[in-house]
Amino acid sequence: MRKDSLSYIFIFPVLCLAAMLSGCIKNNIPYPRIQANFVTLEASGQTGTTQIDTVNRVATITLPEDANIYSVRISGYSLTPGAHIVDNPFGNPVDLSEPIYVYLELYQSYLWSITAVQNIERYFEVSGQMGETAIDVPGHRVVVYVRSGTDIKEISVIRAKLASTAATMTPDLLEGGTFDGSKPFTITTDTYGHKEVWTVYVQTVEEAVTTVSVDAWTCVAWVQGQGEAGLDNGFEYRITGSEAWTKLPESQVTHNGGAFTGCIMHLLPETSYEVRAYSNDNYGSILSFTTGKELQVPNSDFENWWLDKRVWCPWAEDGEPYWGTGNQGAATVGQSNTVPTDDTPTGTGRAAKLETKWIVVKLAAGNIFTGTYIRTDGTNGVLSFGRPFTERPVRVQGMYKYTGAIIDRASNEFKNLIGQPDTCSVWAALIDSDEPYEIRTNPNNRRLFDPDGPEVIAYGQLLNAETITSYVPFDFELKYKSTSRVPKYLIICASASKYGDYFTGGAGATMYIDDIKLVYDYK
Repeated sequence: MRKDSLSYIFIFPVLCLAAMLSGCIKNNIPYPRIQANFVTLEASGQTGTTQIDTVNRVATITLPEDANIYSVRISGYSLTPGAHIVDNPFGNPVDLSEPIYVYLELYQSYLWSITAVQNIERYFEVSGQMGETAIDVPGHRVVVYVRSGTDIKEISVIRAKLASTAATMTPDLLEGGTFDGSKPFTITTDTYGHKEVWTVYVQTVEEAVTTVSVDAWTCVAWVQGQGEAGLDNGFEYRITGSEAWTKLPESQVTHNGGAFTGCIMHLLPETSYEVRAYSNDNYGSILSFTTGKELQVPNSDFENWWLDKRVWCPWAEDGEPYWGTGNQGAATVGQSNTVPTDDTPTGTGRAAKLETKWIVVKLAAGNIFTGTYIRTDGTNGVLSFGRPFTERPVRVQGMYKYTGAIIDRASNEFKNLIGQPDTCSVWAALIDSDEPYEIRTNPNNRRLFDPDGPEVIAYGQLLNAETITSYVPFDFELKYKSTSRVPKYLIICASASKYGDYFTGGAGATMYIDDIKLVYDYK
C-alpha cells in the first residue's frame, strides 16, 4: 500500500469526526434585545399627536367627536429601525371602538395595543330639574331628578344629546319634547350604523337645595350645590365664628341645569370657613372647610449652587437637593450646560443659565427641573420628575430672558424642524401618581411627560422662540382637570430647547431664569 493511501485512511476518519462534532456545536450568542416601538403613528382626521407609551406599549389616538371610530384609517407610522409589524392590519380601516393589538418584531416580538379616545359631550336636561343629571355611559343609563310633587307623567325635555354629533336619536329630543317619567323611558342612538339603547329614569327629591361638597385649596375654594333649575341659586360663605354671611357674586357661579358650582376667591391661607348653598329663600346645610398653606419651592431664586467635580448642582453643598439638571449626563463627555450666573434681574445674587450645546456625539439642552437625575443610559438619561407637594397653586410666575438659535440638530421624528427657530419652555404640572414621574430619553425605551396623562391634575406652560435681551416676567395659569383631586407631586421644568428630550434644538440657544413663584389666588 502506498504511503499517501495510508495517510488518507487515517486522515479521512478524523475529518469526518470533526465534521460531525461541528454539526453539534450550537450558537449560544443571544440576539440583541432592542424593544420594537412605534416612533410615530397617524390616523386620518385625528386631533393632536398620538401619545406613544413605550413602557406599557400603548399608542393612543385622539379622534374628534364626529369621527367614525368604527372605521379608522391609519395614514402613516414609523418604527424602531429594523422593526416590522407582524400581520400588518393597517392596509384597511380598523375598528378602534375597542383596543386592537399588533406584534412588532425586532429579534423578539413585542405586543402593542392601539387605542382611540373620543370625547363625546352628553347631556339630558328637563324642566324643573333638581341638580345634575347622572349619565352612566357604560350602562347606557340616565337619571334625572325633579322636586317632589312634580307631575312626572309629562316631563318636558329642554335639551338632550347622548351620542356624538354624527348620531341620530329616536325619538328625536334634540330640540325638546315630552315623555312619561313614571316608568323607564328608552332612547335609541345610531352612530354610523352602531345602535345603543339608553334608558331614562326620573326620581324625585325632597330637599329644595343641597350643599353637596366643597374643595378647599389655599386662597380658593370650589363648592358644589343642587337646586331647581331656573331659580336664584348660589352660595354664601363666612369665616368660622363670624355672624355675617358674604354672598358669592353671580359672576363666580356657573350653572348646569339644577347643578351649580361656585369659585370662592381671595380667601386667607390656613383659615377655617363655612359655606352654604341657597335656592331662592331656601338654604342647604352648612359645610366647614380649612384652606391650605401658601408654600413656595426651595431655592426658587437659584441662589444656592455647588460644583461637584465638573457637575454644577443647584443646591448648597451641605443642603437638601430639590432641583435637578441634566448636567450629570452632559458632564460625562463635556461640561455642565446648566450653571449659575450673576446675570440676574436685579443685578445681585444668582440665576440659572441653561444653554443648549453639541457635546461630542449628541445635542444636550440646558434644563432644570424639580426632581433628580437618576442615571445615564448610554448617551441618554433617566430622570425622576417631581417633589412631594399637596397644595394647589393656580399660577406660576418668574423672570427670564432668552437668546434664540436656529435648530441645527434633530432626531428622526423632528427632521422637519431643522432650520426653524428653537423654542425655550417653562412648564409646571401637579400629579397624583404614587411615585415621581420617571423620564427616559433612550428612543428604544422612551418615556416623556404627557400633559394629558391620567395622573396629571393640572398643567400650564410658557413657550417662546424670540430673543429677549433683558429680563421680563413670565406668568402662566395652571389649568386643572379636577377641583377635588389632591396632588402628590409638583413638577416644574425649564429648558433652553423645547424638544431637548428628543435631542432636537439649536446649539447656542440660552435661557436665563430666576425668581420662580407659585401664586395661590385668582386675579
